Amino acid sequence: MRIPRLPAVTALVAASVLVGSTAASALGPTAEQRLDGTIVVAGNACGWTNARTSADPPNALSVDRTSINTPGGNLSCAGGITATLNNNPAFTFDDAAGTAKADLIDITGKMSFISCRYKATNIGWNRDGATRKYVNQAFTATKTSGSFLCPGSVTTAAGDASMLFH
Repeated sequence: MRIPRLPAVTALVAASVLVGSTAASALGPTAEQRLDGTIVVAGNACGWTNARTSADPPNALSVDRTSINTPGGNLSCAGGITATLNNNPAFTFDDAAGTAKADLIDITGKMSFISCRYKATNIGWNRDGATRKYVNQAFTATKTSGSFLCPGSVTTAAGDASMLFH
């Protein structure tokens, strides 16, 4: 049995690769305080659309997990994986450098009867040109609970997650 690489779902927050790109705030039209995201988990794509945020970038903001998780949101994964975001990640932006940072992503992933919970802190993101699409820098999430079958930590490669603020 293949053990899923579940924390990558964060970037759900976290978080993979988003659909399209839309400019916002100083980089273009007024944003809608929404966030789309995708992430590759154990070779399977997870994603969501239209999550609510507390502000528009480049202002510091938080993401409302209830607008990502079902039933209020539309987070879904291919390959029989389900995921739940356990926190409201906070993002800060450095527009001059074209970067963002997420304070904490706490995610639980399930496959069959195996449940694994992981946390990653201070996740870096690089802006894609003049858009509000951000692609993750590599990060490692540490297991905080779950089956003994879950690895103690998992690393998400750079570019395996992305966020599009619109």
